[in-house]
Amino acid sequence: MIGKLKQNLLVACLVISSVTVFYLGRHAMECHHRIEERSQPLVSSLRTTLRTGQNLSTPFIYNKDMPLIFIGGVPRSGTTLMRAMLDAHPDVRCGEETRVIPRILAMKQMWSRSGREKMRLDEAGVTDEVLDSAMQAFLLEIIVKHGEPANYLCNKDPFALKSLTYLAKIFPHAKFILMIRDGRASVHSMISRKVTIAGFDLSSYRDCLTKWNRAIETMYTQCLEAADKCLPVHYEQLVLHPEKWMRTLLKFLNIPWNDAVLHHEELIGKAGGVSLS
Repeated sequence: MIGKLKQNLLVACLVISSVTVFYLGRHAMECHHRIEERSQPLVSSLRTTLRTGQNLSTPFIYNKDMPLIFIGGVPRSGTTLMRAMLDAHPDVRCGEETRVIPRILAMKQMWSRSGREKMRLDEAGVTDEVLDSAMQAFLLEIIVKHGEPANYLCNKDPFALKSLTYLAKIFPHAKFILMIRDGRASVHSMISRKVTIAGFDLSSYRDCLTKWNRAIETMYTQCLEAADKCLPVHYEQLVLHPEKWMRTLLKFLNIPWNDAVLHHEELIGKAGGVSLS
């Protein structure tokens, strides 16, 4: 009698478990389809037809051949000022630092420098072509999707320009702005404001100046090699002669002049204006 009761209870438990699993699975599938339906149009639109400007019927296609803008330099050299001034232009969107881009570029550089690592990657079929294609897609997704759409997209991650030559290779129509400031002023600013920068010892002016010199040399050399793709801009000159330098810069970028770039402070924190990182 007791054995039969146990058997009946076991059967009942199995039935209840089966029904529960069935309904949970069904519910999970419904949720998955709903999420997929909601996200799919958004993803496809971001990849192919993000729109901006007054004419909403004009699609702007985002791909590796678009005219991206990269702003870089040693931190505390005016990169944020330059980014804010460009962000004030109605046709340009830079946005805050992503912090991701310099790290992934540094990782790619590390793979390339290590002969053993490169050999292992090649043996695994992860060739330079595969990595370049993946880097293009990854960086473009970050730049496109971390802010509002615009005719011209730019990125301001200061140390990204340590990989200027590589960026120019994978984004053939990109242009670069290298901000340069007196090293003593840059270092004093980062130490007095306690701006944490990887590799810089903020307790030592000597260490910071040495690291500043090494970083600016790396970026400036690549900027000169890029020739017509890179424009060095001295922070002090930009502050003293903003209109002259912004006209030079916009001409270099092939972007129409707009007085808004001289009044970026009026747009800070406003909808559709300039957000600060």
